[in-house]
Amino acid sequence: MLISSLRSGDPRALARAISTVENRAPGWSNLLKALFPHTGKARVIGLTGAPGAGKSTLVDQVAKLYRKQNSTVGIIAVDPTSPYTGGAILGDRIRMQDHFSDPGIYIRSMATRGSLGGLARTTADVTSVLDASGRDVILVETVGVGQDEVEIVRLADITVVILVPGMGDDVQTIKAGIMEIADIFVINKSDREGAERVEREIRALQSLAARRDGWTPPIVKTVASEGVGVAELVDVIAEYDAYLQNENLALKKSVENWQERLVEMLRDAMLEKAREQLDNGHLARLAAEIAEHKRDPYTLVEEIAAKTGKG
Repeated sequence: MLISSLRSGDPRALARAISTVENRAPGWSNLLKALFPHTGKARVIGLTGAPGAGKSTLVDQVAKLYRKQNSTVGIIAVDPTSPYTGGAILGDRIRMQDHFSDPGIYIRSMATRGSLGGLARTTADVTSVLDASGRDVILVETVGVGQDEVEIVRLADITVVILVPGMGDDVQTIKAGIMEIADIFVINKSDREGAERVEREIRALQSLAARRDGWTPPIVKTVASEGVGVAELVDVIAEYDAYLQNENLALKKSVENWQERLVEMLRDAMLEKAREQLDNGHLARLAAEIAEHKRDPYTLVEEIAAKTGKG
């Protein structure tokens, strides 16, 4: 019943399904199994960059433009940095009242507090639910530029990295990890002094390393608060999408993403099985034996892994 309601676009069914998955409530796994055949149609766009880059404003402007093109949109705002800001991200969006009266846009805010089993994994599962609900475009916005963001953005078909001028040595500070996964660069607040310098820095870094897929990430200048450059960004996203299809790279990228995700899912499943063996104070007893040097941890872990594998 939930699945047919969700597939027909019922926002309450969608909210319930996402909560079930996010909180690992009873039936979450069966729900994802049932939804999986209906996934794979949405275009998933990851947007990341340092705090203060104006991502929320840009995401809202991009969502509005997709709605004008009659595409339905899902927005996932992910904040790995704090257990308290999940509400604040949504608070940002409440100013965009027009979205809330539009059933064509669904917004979900996710903070670390709500996600059991790793934020990247939970975000991927929530993306699948939105995809199965028939959304054409899913925008995944992450706060910050740490390892969590790299993993979250990895589930996207297209990754947009947002920079702003005047934030110190910004390109250098985020080049590890994030620079490699950028398909498109946005210099937001580009009416500020220093936008050209940021562009030169990106170009310099691009000249040092060619991408395996032969794509050179374009640089789009925007002033999101005024809607400047947003249409160009959406055009460039469509260009890269077409490039992926023409070069048969979309499937290859999906295979690479699934390799990462399968390892992650296996890790979660095996850990859960191992935990089941170690409940009821068993773990504390084993830890005491190791602390007292009655046992060595290496043999113990091998034994637990062997039992888990058989289970």
